[in-house]
Amino acid sequence: MSNENISETPTTVGTAEQQDNDLFAHGDGLYWTCEYEKAKEYFQIALNQPSISLLDEVRCYSSLGAVNTKLQNYKEALSNYNRQLDILLQLKISNINEADIAKCCMSIGMVYWLMHDYAQAIYSNNQALAALSTDNQAFDLTSNIYKNLANLHTKLNEFDLALTYFGKALEIDRQHLREDHLKFGQTYANIGTLYYSKQDFKQALNYFLKARETWLKSLPMSHMYMESMEKTIRTVQSKLVIPNIPSNSRWASNGVTVAGGHERGNATTQLCNPYGLFIYDDQTMIIVDSGNHRIIEWKMDEKNGYIVAGDNSPGNRLDQLNWPTDVIIEKETDSLIICDRGNQRVVRWPCHKATAQGEIIVSDINCFGLTMDDQKYLYVSDTDNHEVRRYKIGDKNGTIIAGGHGKGDGLNQLNYPTYIFVDRQQTLYVSDHDNHRVMKWNKDGNEGIVVAGGRGKGETLTQLSFPNGLFVDTLGTIYVADSWNHRVMRWSDEAKQGTVIVGGNSWGGETNQLHFPTSLSFDRHGNLYIVDQLNYRVQRFSIE
Repeated sequence: MSNENISETPTTVGTAEQQDNDLFAHGDGLYWTCEYEKAKEYFQIALNQPSISLLDEVRCYSSLGAVNTKLQNYKEALSNYNRQLDILLQLKISNINEADIAKCCMSIGMVYWLMHDYAQAIYSNNQALAALSTDNQAFDLTSNIYKNLANLHTKLNEFDLALTYFGKALEIDRQHLREDHLKFGQTYANIGTLYYSKQDFKQALNYFLKARETWLKSLPMSHMYMESMEKTIRTVQSKLVIPNIPSNSRWASNGVTVAGGHERGNATTQLCNPYGLFIYDDQTMIIVDSGNHRIIEWKMDEKNGYIVAGDNSPGNRLDQLNWPTDVIIEKETDSLIICDRGNQRVVRWPCHKATAQGEIIVSDINCFGLTMDDQKYLYVSDTDNHEVRRYKIGDKNGTIIAGGHGKGDGLNQLNYPTYIFVDRQQTLYVSDHDNHRVMKWNKDGNEGIVVAGGRGKGETLTQLSFPNGLFVDTLGTIYVADSWNHRVMRWSDEAKQGTVIVGGNSWGGETNQLHFPTSLSFDRHGNLYIVDQLNYRVQRFSIE
């Protein structure tokens, strides 16, 4: 995300007599080489000169305020700047104007900002704004004050006020700057950050894209601004992948094949016993083609997929996979994280490098499902130990957060957990496969809550049969691939029974049928995608 640094404008004004020039020159030189204590000595000597003029006194207090700010002597800095302001207000000289007073007030605001006294900082910047009421030529200064006020109100979580001030700054900048000026990109990025804080991810993405578009006009893609913005955009796009789906939504009863569907095989038009699925914001699919020991990327409306990990043959080399079952995207590093089940490991794999190989991040685990929360903790289900562990990237052991009490059907137990999902509150949902139920584990909970199924294997609306793929929308509604019933079910929050939304017409290969669905996901429009394993295809069911 963008840095929200308050603007600070130098307040040194006027010139000194020749006899004092060396003192100021030495002090300035030491300041810019970060030798603040020595710089302070020279400015103090200049201030104590018996013949010092008022203009040079202003300059001394300004320089001392800047030095003391750097030294974190904030009370002393405030004293310096307030003395400078007093003199400026007393002077009736033509070359002392409103802009100088405004700059001094901004410097005082900066010190209060650093002291975390945001209310006083706002007051000082409003004083600066008032000083410019008759100086209509100080466009850049006025814009900076508005941006300061926006950032300060952001600190107080007053987001709407902050947006108002950024809007005023943009209005001024548009009148006086070229449209490709870097300042526009920074302001757009700041506005995007505000909308992100308000959890308005659609607007946040809009402004982050504007920032990128602006910076692209004058910066290379390798610039740190561009690299940081690319990561930010991917993070926001991941938020938009979880759609707000109305609880009464319906989907077309007949699906459309969007990947595979050409019998079982290893050509790039085919799939073989696929399992996991990830959907990008542009509807590109990342499919775990388990029987072909590979991960395949499939763009919408294309007939062929593109292998992004694995090489069609099982193996344990770092460039091979062995019956992978799940994949997620780590957007910050532009990497795939793959559950390489047959090799009992989790690997990270670069997304877009043709000669890439994986890096082992968790080993010696019978993993099946993966998910990651907003804090970048990785969650992995373990079918042998009947548990789910959470890992900080780089941690090899992890922490048990669900199950771990042996195989069983108690509320603190699991029985062959497969797919998992974590929401923004770090609540974990687990497809408890051999207990024919979905469990919800609140953050730091000692036991789970049955939220779907749990009434034994069966095909009634209160039952599940070996559930797998799992998705929870922002309303807490659960969508689960009820594999052995060849259907997808929806369970509203606290519902006693589910509803069939797709399939349930016995197993088969027709457009309204499924054959052992294993995974599911939604695009940002709410369309449903299902890995139809034994039909060797991915089906899309459009939301109505």
